[in-house]
Amino acid sequence: MPSNLRRVFSSAVGTKLLIGLTGLALFVYLITHLAGNAIIFFGQDAFNGYAHALISNPLIIVIEIGLLLVFLIHIYKTVTMWIANQAARPVRYAQKERAGHTSRKSLASSTMIGTGLLTLLFVLIHVKQFKYGTFYLVQGPEEVRDLYRTEIEVFTQPIWVAFYVICTLVVGLHLRHGIASGFQSLGLDHPRYTRRLVTWSLIGAIVIAGGLASIPVWVYLMK
Repeated sequence: MPSNLRRVFSSAVGTKLLIGLTGLALFVYLITHLAGNAIIFFGQDAFNGYAHALISNPLIIVIEIGLLLVFLIHIYKTVTMWIANQAARPVRYAQKERAGHTSRKSLASSTMIGTGLLTLLFVLIHVKQFKYGTFYLVQGPEEVRDLYRTEIEVFTQPIWVAFYVICTLVVGLHLRHGIASGFQSLGLDHPRYTRRLVTWSLIGAIVIAGGLASIPVWVYLMK
């Protein structure tokens, strides 16, 4: 069974299926991540309380490992599929032209590998700054990490605010095509609701990108 399963997910169809599944799983994570980070709008105590509840969850390590595996599988399968597609078409087109109004080709779909790799770089920097960044403690009934203070320190610097806004817009561009493409890979794309799916993909990308970008901007303006 393991060898059969490996053959299935190594095929072109299986690869697209894995990319779709892991991509949509990461989209769901981004929604929860945005909801958690938005608690910063309610002040230091609320945000630190949320952060403490999160890291003190006994399942957090298992969740983080699972999330890391999903992320790595998504990257690996996407890159290997892109390399295979490039190898299958060794001769580039002499001139690129518009595909026409019936095509779903767009800036987002044409830059998926680039925006994906930039997102990877962004995630690494983000994790370094906040998960493994400056560690402050808040004194009280129990000592908790003052993650609120860490965020304030980072986002009172204009260069980091600009960096995060640009990177979240890149994430949004990636999601613009990725959400609809993920459903398509799962066979959930149908002419009856394709346009609606594309619209919801755009809305989801705007919500995630706009929501994540609003946090550093808000912190900078308020502080």
